[in-house]
Order: sequence, then structure tokens, then C-alpha cells
Amino acid sequence: MTELLVRLFVKNSNETGNTSVRTAYGILSSIVGITCNLALFGAKFAIGLVIGSISVTADAFNNLSDAASSIISFIGVKLAKRPADQEHPFGHGRYEYISAFVISFIILQVGFTLFKESLSKVIDPQPISFNWILVGILLISVFIKLWLSRFNRSLGKRINSSIMKATSADSMNDVIVTSATILSLLLVHFFGLPADGWMGLGVSLFVMYSGFNIAKTALMPLLGEAADREVFDLITQKVESYPGIIGSHDLIAHNYGPTHTMATIHVEVANNCNLEEIHETIDRIERDVLRETGIFLVIHMDPVEINDQKVLDKKNMIISLVKELEPKADVHDFRVVNGEHSINLIFDLVVPFHYKESDECELLEKLTEQVSKIDSRYHCVVTIEKNYVAGL
Repeated sequence: MTELLVRLFVKNSNETGNTSVRTAYGILSSIVGITCNLALFGAKFAIGLVIGSISVTADAFNNLSDAASSIISFIGVKLAKRPADQEHPFGHGRYEYISAFVISFIILQVGFTLFKESLSKVIDPQPISFNWILVGILLISVFIKLWLSRFNRSLGKRINSSIMKATSADSMNDVIVTSATILSLLLVHFFGLPADGWMGLGVSLFVMYSGFNIAKTALMPLLGEAADREVFDLITQKVESYPGIIGSHDLIAHNYGPTHTMATIHVEVANNCNLEEIHETIDRIERDVLRETGIFLVIHMDPVEINDQKVLDKKNMIISLVKELEPKADVHDFRVVNGEHSINLIFDLVVPFHYKESDECELLEKLTEQVSKIDSRYHCVVTIEKNYVAGL
């Protein structure tokens, strides 16, 4: 069914990097979600009124919130398609995250309202009627939500959409919620247990938990996340594959939407290289990365010594000492400046992100002490940095 819908409604569906194709996927997901959830809301709400069940009614309003979420997703996808302009030179892709954030508040509000209604049912239980046809309709709802979850997960993977992945997870929560509703009806019918209000409480908690997770997923890229390890590997491997590039560091990536990323990186080049030739290489790298990945990359050159063995020996000494003190630390931009009475060893020291200022001072103090033991003329001039890549 998913493949059929994609073939019917998404032209050039394999070109997932294309903004128009991505928008078509988003519109398809939204329309399918609105249609299914409105149908489920109508059926469950009618059932809830007929049998007087708060858990069924709660489940119905959960579907209504899902339909509202799909409408907001539709609007968000359309806004995210807007091209870059003077005020927003990197496009409007973050509208997708904002729409997901709005959706999360709707879900949280619905969950809180249902929690209050369910609590009143726990305090003052009301009799409910039972009908196997009604149970059958709820079972059909479970299967529809299972399909919706797989449908949105499939589309989300194709275009790397956080909102579709969140919608998929929300649909799976609905499967659990509706299953709990069916269980409450069976418990009341066969055992006379007043489980309706308690199940309603469980439903409301699941709804609020889903809203919280969607809010978290949407908020993280808006706050500014570390570069994903996959993006880090993609860019560094590409950059370092060109002739004249010795190494790279200080990769910083800025997300302006799922298909809009700007990144900066420092590359090491020989300090005696031809500037015009290496500049042409760097221009070519930036163009190639943009064409092949869609990432707008800006490269900064760092000249490094590759011939002076004395400098290289000092660099290797510093790297060895740093690794002994902190295996996860790294060194780059190493230079040596010889003075009349001292030798300055100038470099950047990258420490793990969990390091506090006291940890940095302690590491630097130990390193300085070790270096001074080797040669009292050595003086470390260190710039401490942290990595901007997740998991490093």
C-alpha cells in the first residue's frame, strides 16, 4: 500500500534531496494521517458516547489530536518549502521542527485534559455497556494505527524527516493506548472490575509521554545539536581525499532543516605549498561537497610543518604526552617559536566535552609539568577546545 501511494502521489520519488519531492512526501503523509485519524475519531467518539466509556472517549480525542497534528504538519511542510530570501539566506527548513513543536503542545494539552476526566471516573465510576461489535471496531483501529506507524516510519527514513519519525512513534503509542482500552472493556465485561477510569489514566499518560518525546525531538535541532557522526565521517573523508590536504579538524555543522546544512571545517596544508594551487583545490572541494551532499561547506586553511624534523619531533612528543594523560584528547595546529631563552610550543588542545574548567586546568598543569621535565626551556601556549561532533 505504501509503495502504491508513493507511486500515485509523489513524482520522481527517488530524488529525496529535491525540496519539491520532499514536500510531496510530507503532503502525502499529512493527508493520509488526517483521513485515517478523523475516521477513527468519529467511530471511537460515537462508541464512547453509546457505552459511556471514558477510556474509549479518551482514545477518540487522542485520534482527534493526531488529526490536528497532521494538519499542522501539512502547514509546516508547505512553509518549509519556501525558498531562501534576503532575511533567511539558508531557507525555511526549520519550519518543520517548529510545526512538530506546536504539535507536541497540542498532544500534551489533550493528554492533560483526559487525565483530569479519567481521574474523576476513578473517583466516581460509572457503568458502561459492552458490545462485541464495538470491540471489533477498536481492533480495526489497532491495525490501522499499526499500518500508519509503518507508513510514516518508511517515509521518514526515505527523506530523513524527524516529524514523520515522531508521527510513526506516536501511532505506535496509539496502538498501545487502544489495546489498553480494549482490555478495560474486557475486564469490565468478564470480571466486573472498574478498570475504565484507570485505563483512561494510562491512556492520558501515554498521550502526554508522546507529546513530551515529540517536543524533545523537535527542540533539539532548534537549540543547535552537535554534528552527527555520519555527517562528520562523510565530510572529513571527502575533504581529506583531495591532494594537498594533510588532515582536518574543527568541523562545525549548522542545521537549517533536514535538507539544509551549513558546515565549516579547518584543513591542514603544507606550509610551503603553492597558495594559488591549494586555494583552487579548496574551492573545488567546497563545490563538490555542495553538489554531491547539499551541504554548504566553508573551509579554513591551517598551514602546518611537514619537513622540519625538529618541529615534527616536538609535535610527536606533545601528542604522546597528551595521550598518556587523556586518551580522548587531541592536538592540532602545532607550531614552534624559538626565543632567546625559551621555546614556545603553540597548539590547540581538544578535550572531551564533559571536561569542566577545573579538569582543563588540571590537565594543562600536568602537561606543562611533564614538558618542563623534558626541557626547561619549553613553554606551552595552549588553546583549549571541545569537539562539536556527537560521540567524539
